Amino acid sequence: MEQHLETVALFSLKLAYESEGSSPILRDDLVMGDYQRDVFELLVRKEDVAAIKGKVAECVGLALEAIGGTGKPLGRELDRLSVDFSAALTLEQLDTPLVALKDYLKDIQ
Repeated sequence: MEQHLETVALFSLKLAYESEGSSPILRDDLVMGDYQRDVFELLVRKEDVAAIKGKVAECVGLALEAIGGTGKPLGRELDRLSVDFSAALTLEQLDTPLVALKDYLKDIQ
């Protein structure tokens, strides 16, 4: 799960901050500091679902803004997937919407 969480953060931040001609954002970049796998690993170990959802919401919010918000088709789908993720109440319930969110962000890169 931690890897999927980090990947969602990475793809979201890529959408928000990468520009053509600049160097790509990588997992060890400073912008990823609060969203690295070890941070998520600690939250998962503590079963802090609220903090996990908060961190993902921050990243997805940046991505949503970068693709034009919910007024655009890509934004509407990203928002829908984000709502599905936010509705989860337990770690186990986070898994399926997390993978869907990760796959969608990967596809729209």
